[in-house]
Amino acid sequence: MKSDIDRLMAARDLQAIFVTGDAESNPPRAYLTGGAQITGGLVIKKRGQPSVMVVNPMEIEEAAKSGLTVYTYNDLGWSELIEQAEGNRSKAEVALWGRCLERFDIPPGKIGLYGVGGLNHYLAFAPLLEAGNPGYQIVGEMGMTLFDEAYITKDAEEIRRIRTVAAAASAVLQATWDFIAAHRADGDTVVQDDGTPLTIGEVKRFVRRALLDRELEDTGMIFAQGRDAGFPHSRGENEMPLKVGQAIVFDLFPRQLGGGYHHDTTRTWCIGHAPDAVRQTYDTVMAAFQVAVSAYAEPGQPAHALQDAVLDYFEANGHPTPRSHPGSSEGYVHSLGHGVGLNIHERPSLHHLVKDDILQIGNMITIEPGLYYPERGFGVRIEDSFIIDETGALVSLTDFHKDLVLPLKGGAA
Repeated sequence: MKSDIDRLMAARDLQAIFVTGDAESNPPRAYLTGGAQITGGLVIKKRGQPSVMVVNPMEIEEAAKSGLTVYTYNDLGWSELIEQAEGNRSKAEVALWGRCLERFDIPPGKIGLYGVGGLNHYLAFAPLLEAGNPGYQIVGEMGMTLFDEAYITKDAEEIRRIRTVAAAASAVLQATWDFIAAHRADGDTVVQDDGTPLTIGEVKRFVRRALLDRELEDTGMIFAQGRDAGFPHSRGENEMPLKVGQAIVFDLFPRQLGGGYHHDTTRTWCIGHAPDAVRQTYDTVMAAFQVAVSAYAEPGQPAHALQDAVLDYFEANGHPTPRSHPGSSEGYVHSLGHGVGLNIHERPSLHHLVKDDILQIGNMITIEPGLYYPERGFGVRIEDSFIIDETGALVSLTDFHKDLVLPLKGGAA
């Protein structure tokens, strides 16, 4: 969590970290600033010192909402630097970063570079900064980065924000259920009042509006029907009409508007009625979900233990899994879950081949077993997000029912 940042910097022998980026969502910047809405600038953290921000003067009020000390480019002599560089902004930017090293008394050594931006720019930028500031080394990371490690456990303020997102996302699930239920069927097609088909695209537009009404934004929801539901990451076809009796996998993973914490949940619905094969598969997945929840014992437990329990269950019931049939595109084809936070996929990983991750107080994880049979025309997945709370209990954040059949109030034509 955030209180671990200095320890994680020391373990990497970093004198400071620079987080850069433009207006796009930037999880490391959001993490250090509490979600400040700025369009560029730098967040700089010297080891052992609070973070500071360096921003365009136009951003100073928004940056100040972070509670951090804020400097503007003018405070660091940007006009002078751009004049000395004869208008070459790249050259002036190198000089500006050099002034930051001097102004914030950062000793020579390794400087960690993080954030979101053009790879081409920073691959060219880092050697220029090093050349102009002897004794400094600009470094990146692969694998488990400093921020990846910090994100694993959430502090009380993060959990408060996450619970707010979860409650809003659950309300959107209910609103979507009610929206579909208000329609009627004409034969096997769900139709609107004027008799035209209700399409997946229209449902997605409803969901996006419902999210915005609750200060959330879509990050690529899945609403896949029939055979498409048999492919775990099929987004669904916008022009496809909703059909009675076909499985729909609805995976919703919104985040706070403008970039922030996520919630991740999946429900499987059949409109009007569920065919026997879908219902039987649904019951099996629901049982696997309970197996996973029951397999959690206490903090310190290997994360893969929950996946192992689900693999055992599915294999005992005759379904292929990544362990029994690696590479299979049918049956259970993915891991049980993953961490969630400022990124939709974080550690820990609930995968049977990832042996080092353990479950800890402050984890936010998903539990999402599924079975996929595209050539039989369906897939089923059930997912809640959970927090391991301060008592060590595994607590669901998804306050929405798991009913399979979504009845149409309008009935059939």
